[in-house]
Amino acid sequence: MPTKSNPSPLLDTAEEETGTIHQMTRRMAAAVTKGDLGSTLAEEVGCYSLMDLQIIGGRLHAEMIRLPDPYRKQLHPYITEQLFGAHHQLLAMHRSGRFLSMTEPISDRATFVEFCHMIPDGCFRRDESPERIPFRYTPRHRVFYYLMSAFTIFVLDRPGHPVGTPFPGGFRVEERRGSFYCLIRDREKEVPFSICNFCPALQTEDG
Repeated sequence: MPTKSNPSPLLDTAEEETGTIHQMTRRMAAAVTKGDLGSTLAEEVGCYSLMDLQIIGGRLHAEMIRLPDPYRKQLHPYITEQLFGAHHQLLAMHRSGRFLSMTEPISDRATFVEFCHMIPDGCFRRDESPERIPFRYTPRHRVFYYLMSAFTIFVLDRPGHPVGTPFPGGFRVEERRGSFYCLIRDREKEVPFSICNFCPALQTEDG
């Protein structure tokens, strides 16, 4: 008689990651204040090992190396700050107890909840190949990008891309009199998983 085969370990891992990411986004969406959200994000990020961070850094390098010079050199420090600078700031604020005093509600809650609901689909889209990423880059690694974006956009009320981030054509993310501006803000609406769709920056007029 045929015997029932054991499920693949990779399938088990994928199912576990799916459940973990959905649970994570539900925890995020339940946050009411900026401090609540900051604490939740810090707890989630604290689960990443040094190896995880090295894999995420490797993915960043693989993406950056595909860009032409001199744009790659101009962009690299801003993208590094976007991910690992935010990571350091998030954990530092958590360890200092800063989030305990941040009792103001999350700005634009409807947009925040929409962002949380978008994350699982963004994490499980299949856009990697061994040729592009020569190591196993999982949805759990992808969600790190969204965790850092949630911190920057909804806890700090700052743009997803740091002020000064350059774009082709000589344009940059700008700050003027307390408001943020970005040339590509509204051009990313066709990209369903783009953080630009949730960014507090205003659209810069062409020119």
